[in-house]
Amino acid sequence: MNIRSLTRGDGVVIGAAVLLFIASFLNTYTYHDTSLDSNAWDGLGSGLGIYMGGVIGAALVVVNRLLPQPRKVAGLDLGTVGAAFTVLVAWIMFWNLVDVPSQFSAGAGLILGFIAALVLAGAVIATPLVPALGAALIPAPKPPTAQPYGAQPPNGYGYPGAPAQQQPFGGQPQQGQPFGAQPQQAPAADFSPFWFAVPVPRPLYAEDGSPTPIAELAPGTWYLAVEQRGAALVAQTQDGRRGVLQDTSGIQRG
Repeated sequence: MNIRSLTRGDGVVIGAAVLLFIASFLNTYTYHDTSLDSNAWDGLGSGLGIYMGGVIGAALVVVNRLLPQPRKVAGLDLGTVGAAFTVLVAWIMFWNLVDVPSQFSAGAGLILGFIAALVLAGAVIATPLVPALGAALIPAPKPPTAQPYGAQPPNGYGYPGAPAQQQPFGGQPQQGQPFGAQPQQAPAADFSPFWFAVPVPRPLYAEDGSPTPIAELAPGTWYLAVEQRGAALVAQTQDGRRGVLQDTSGIQRG
């Protein structure tokens, strides 16, 4: 599981689920402004079927986000099942709030529970649609400090697509090699991972050479280059997926 794949919307979902769980222990109804010693757990249908149903739905949505690949239950996406749970709970809570027995009034548990269920369902639905909610909950680590102008980068930390012949930092010309001659390209084992950003959206292809992109790298987000293959880079996204970035022109290095 990759916790960096969580979004701000997932953070709202987790917070609303916690609030819904707390509401289940508060009084459901009041009688003449006097709280009754009764909460959702006096009946399993209310405690487990409604309140915990919303919490379980939130858990399914968050777990599905954490998994490297979406999981399916009876052919249905795990996140879709969780979203259905949250919407159903909000619907039931709404009618429980509207249909309070005439001799009673809604208590804190019922009011807070409805608010939490409404926020929970709204966050689940809105996260894929609202860019602000789709942003990463935990920002990616800041890239290493850029080298001062004129300073040599560490061994193997060259720009992608650099000339094949490049003298490593601190390296000496090989014995018998004329002064000023360029050494052979360093082996791939000398490559050091680095952070980079793309100037425009660019596709990320599977490492097996499949022509279908597995993700799209967006400007303004830092990605980790974990391997160099000629002029291409093997990059890792914030949710842990790896793929090949074929077009490395104009990338900004951290």
